[in-house]
Amino acid sequence: MEAVGTNEPATGTAGSPVGGPQGYTKAKDNEKLKNRLRRIEGQVRGLQRMVEEESYCVDVLTQVASVVSALEKVGMLVLKDHVEHCVRESIESGDRQRADEKVAELTAAVERFLRV
Repeated sequence: MEAVGTNEPATGTAGSPVGGPQGYTKAKDNEKLKNRLRRIEGQVRGLQRMVEEESYCVDVLTQVASVVSALEKVGMLVLKDHVEHCVRESIESGDRQRADEKVAELTAAVERFLRV
């Protein structure tokens, strides 16, 4: 997979390849995520159609808000899994440096997610 608009491989926020060893979601949450993303994909295609058909602006904005909300729910699922697996595992490992790194990483991720 390549990053959009470049010849560089796509990377996660920690610089690791997307889907690399640092990624983790529970199997049931992975299915939820994929289903939600498919629904969002359909919503975005619907938005494109609305723009092409010059739909009423307020209706388009309502659908944009719906897509943003759906993406935020996906983000919350990923964040929840990250805390429950990656952060918890690093703390339980007893490796203070690793735990501190994961907590700092979590803080940065939450700040990005909340747009602080």
